[in-house]
Amino acid sequence: MGFALFRLGLVINPVAGIGGAVALKGSDGAATVKAAQERGARPAAQNRMRSTLEQVQAYADDMVIYTAANEMGENLCQQMGFTVQVVSQNNAGDTSADDTERAVSHLLDQGIDLLLFAGGDGTARNVFNIMQVKKQDHVLPVIGVPAGCKIHSAVYAVTPKHAGELLALIIRGRPLTLQEAAVMDIDEDAFRQDRVKAKRYGQLHVPAENQYMQNMKDGGVEHEELVLQDIAAYITELMDEDTLYFIGSGSTPKAIMDELGLEATLLGVDLVENRQLLASDISEQQILSFLDKDKSAKMVLTIIGGQGHLFGRGNQQLSAAVIRKIGKDNIIIIATPEKLHALKGQPIRVDTGDEQLNHELCGMIQIITGYDQHTLYKIG
Repeated sequence: MGFALFRLGLVINPVAGIGGAVALKGSDGAATVKAAQERGARPAAQNRMRSTLEQVQAYADDMVIYTAANEMGENLCQQMGFTVQVVSQNNAGDTSADDTERAVSHLLDQGIDLLLFAGGDGTARNVFNIMQVKKQDHVLPVIGVPAGCKIHSAVYAVTPKHAGELLALIIRGRPLTLQEAAVMDIDEDAFRQDRVKAKRYGQLHVPAENQYMQNMKDGGVEHEELVLQDIAAYITELMDEDTLYFIGSGSTPKAIMDELGLEATLLGVDLVENRQLLASDISEQQILSFLDKDKSAKMVLTIIGGQGHLFGRGNQQLSAAVIRKIGKDNIIIIATPEKLHALKGQPIRVDTGDEQLNHELCGMIQIITGYDQHTLYKIG
């Protein structure tokens, strides 16, 4: 053939997403897997990886797949006619996160060109854990095939087919530019109680191909409710001690109060300090009186959906006097990507009643649009 075979590392988490269809909202832990199986759940990870590999079957002679035994890769790859080398053993029908991490560890020893894995956020964490321990001389690209219930991490392709199409381009010699993508996961026990606590664990390197890869800065494939909860989790982690936080109004800031377990005023401004509620539905004068206590203070607010107003619509309590006292640098703006997209490129509006202040607020500003995700947008 005149060129070296493409060395693909592949691992499948066979139980990824097994609890989703039977309302268990995940697959973390042996007890959850057993409960899902008792409810008649069927794992989907094999079929999703099959959809990916179908896109590269035409290049089977140009590649060798290094993988784990049995349903963690070996069986599927052999069925589909690929050249396979098994580098990690496991007990058929009884795999765990330890098996995934052991497989990744062995794959990294083979000098693979790219790591392809099928799973959810827990699997992405397993990959990240091992790549942190076994530092490589070069940056290894990864592509995640989405197969889990939780896909908060930005290391996944949009669909299994997208993963395969991208892999085919790479095998054919497409120049590969890499970018860092967040590895995130949530507490499944909290998720089953309808609370999402997301945490960023680090990053892996993925192809910089937004047409194929899930772009979390644009919301990815998440529902808006999950994005709100990610924003809330991030804000609450950033909260400083002994600092006043004026939060509101609207459903987006309310997500922060929900994350803190505090009662919120949907159409008003609430005051929080040290994660405790100090005052609810406070007025401009009450805000100014708290600011007179010479404490650090910040405000957390959002834009009005569709209209794009930041000040002057529904939050008149946050007056020009309040804004000047708190300071522009202490304004934290949060919004879902969908809310920004709905503006269709129109600038965010401010109507504080003070033209000089309106002018001072104009310009590019950072908006938090997800867990440790930031977007620059114009106030005009």
